[in-house]
Amino acid sequence: MQLSKFTDYALRVLMYISRPREMPYTIAEIAQDLHVSQNHLVKIVHFMGKQNWIVTSRGKGGGVRLKPEALFLPMGEIVRILQGGQPIVECQTPPCVLRRHCGLKGLLDDAVEQFYQNLNQHTLADVLEPINLGTPSQNSPIALFHL
Repeated sequence: MQLSKFTDYALRVLMYISRPREMPYTIAEIAQDLHVSQNHLVKIVHFMGKQNWIVTSRGKGGGVRLKPEALFLPMGEIVRILQGGQPIVECQTPPCVLRRHCGLKGLLDDAVEQFYQNLNQHTLADVLEPINLGTPSQNSPIALFHL
C-alpha cells in the first residue's frame, strides 16, 4: 500500500505544527519548510480543519494550530480518513474477468485493515520525539513534543 501525496503531506503538517509556540504557523512558512506548494497545503489544511484536528484563523496574526486533542488520535484512523477509503485493488474499472474466482481482493483488503489496526496502536503523540521535561508549566500534552 502506498500513501497518497495528500496523506503524506498532511501527516507532515500535523507533526510540524505539533511543536508549541506563541504564534500560529502560516501556510507560507509550512510550505517553505516542508517544500510543498502553498496551493496544495491550503487544500490539506482546509480538509484537516473540517476534521477538527486543527484550528485556523485568518488575517494578521492568523494561521494554523494543532488542537491538543489531535495528539491522541489513533494514527490508523488519521491515515484512513486522509486516504479517503481508496480500495487497494479496483476490480470494477475495467471489469476484471477473474473476479468471480479470485480470492486476492479479500486477502488484500484484510491486509489493509491489519495495516490500519497496527497504526491504531499508536497516536500522533507517539510519533513525535519527546523532549526533556523542564518546569511543571511545560507539562501540557503539546509542550512534551517537538520534531
